Amino acid sequence: MTAGTLARPTRSGTAAVLVVLGLLAAGVWALTDLRINFATLADSAGNAVAFARRMFPLDFPPLAELLELAGQTLAIVISATLLSVLLSVPLAIFAAANTTPGPGSRLAARTVIVLARAIPDVVLAIVFFRIFGLGAMTGVLAMGLHSVGMVAKLYADAVEQIDEGVRSAVRAGGAARGQELVTGVLPQVMPAFVATALHRLDINLRISVVLGFVGVDGLGYAIATSFQRLDYRRGMALALVVLILCVLVELGSGAIRRQLLRGGGPAVHLPAQRGIAPQWTFARVRRTCYAAATVLVVAVSLWGAELSPVQFFHGLGDIGHSLGLFWPPDTGGVFPTLLADLGETVKIALAATVLGALFALPVGALAARNVAPRPWVARVFRVFVVLVRGVPELVLAIVFVVITGLGPVAGTLALAVGAVGLLGKLVADSLEEVDPDVEQAVRATGATRWQVFTSATLPQAAPAFAAHVLYQLDVNIRSATLLGIVGAGGIGFDLLSASRILEFGMVTTILLLVFATVLLVELLAVWLRRVTA
Repeated sequence: MTAGTLARPTRSGTAAVLVVLGLLAAGVWALTDLRINFATLADSAGNAVAFARRMFPLDFPPLAELLELAGQTLAIVISATLLSVLLSVPLAIFAAANTTPGPGSRLAARTVIVLARAIPDVVLAIVFFRIFGLGAMTGVLAMGLHSVGMVAKLYADAVEQIDEGVRSAVRAGGAARGQELVTGVLPQVMPAFVATALHRLDINLRISVVLGFVGVDGLGYAIATSFQRLDYRRGMALALVVLILCVLVELGSGAIRRQLLRGGGPAVHLPAQRGIAPQWTFARVRRTCYAAATVLVVAVSLWGAELSPVQFFHGLGDIGHSLGLFWPPDTGGVFPTLLADLGETVKIALAATVLGALFALPVGALAARNVAPRPWVARVFRVFVVLVRGVPELVLAIVFVVITGLGPVAGTLALAVGAVGLLGKLVADSLEEVDPDVEQAVRATGATRWQVFTSATLPQAAPAFAAHVLYQLDVNIRSATLLGIVGAGGIGFDLLSASRILEFGMVTTILLLVFATVLLVELLAVWLRRVTA
């Protein structure tokens, strides 16, 4: 190839471009077919005003009751996150290519991780509700086992990225395999492990609202009960409490993650006569306080969740009979209807992804420190993204159902708002992680801020942005299934109805349909990442 000529397009690269354009076209078609437009929103303006009148003034429960609900929710969420971490650490060791005992163990561990991620937490809650009944146990197990799908995957990725030199040095010292893992692997990945657990804690707090609609105690159950009574003042007041908790937890966990990723500073070399024990520096005292506070919070959470070993082992005795109710799959004679509703779920997810991405790009750009015109602008939009992410999508779906009526429009708008929060954060992070030298080179030619953004910053972040959009589509398909529980369209309503009339075989059929759809999207995302790498 001579200088100054472009590389010949490859077949895989062309196919990737066509697939992305096809998905974009499908999303635009979904928006049009669902009639998501200004006219639809304008027609619902009157309903929005009426809903606001019915919502205000907010009706908060007594302070003691509110604190009890919030404490119960946090106890369940923290206990579930702890369960996911305890299960994910050994799974990650088996799933990571550099620590697995063999290919068979790695395949088995990866399969468990994929299955845990594929089964919606609501389905797990329905199963565990059948086994353990109403209470915290159902929520802890449902959220904890589903979280393994994300936590174990990220843990395995962190293990594969360690510095093998440290591990080799430990092995050269004659350490056994267990000692090698404890001293050569875990210290390197501990900051990433803690950061992932804190991130999952944020997610589980939002999920707890969804699980409240299937019988899990806490704020979510109180919100579900309020909305079922059409008590919007109490329901929205409790939703505001969840939003505040989500923001506080995200800000707190974000600060801890930044401290962890910043590292503990340079090593301190002590004189030989003083031994090998490290000094009690400020950094060490701070880490010790973090560890002690974590142990205290976990202990209080386990006590507050009121988890009963007797209830757990009693439920295990009936688990065979309960799981047998879900097999074999059964269509209930309405398989064409299920397929049509699944198609509507995918349509909602596509439309919400396109709509969310349309707004997330400018929001994320203004939240990026290297793109925003002023530092305070980036801070304001970062706070905006945090606030949007803090609103549970199920609450948004309920609001839009009241405003626009039952159906896919409410689900699409709720997921689009949620996508602005998640995609906006991912876009901002991707823009901040580009090579600054490329930006500086373009800026040195006299380019304006806009020219630097379009010719240097955005092209570098474009592959990551495409991957984030596909990830959002994956998330939206799962979320659209859950939002159907409150009448926001799609197959979720069929899922809830089947569980309520004890048609557990149909629940399995719906789960398999959603799993196949999500797996297809995930395989497509993996292929696109490979051909564009």
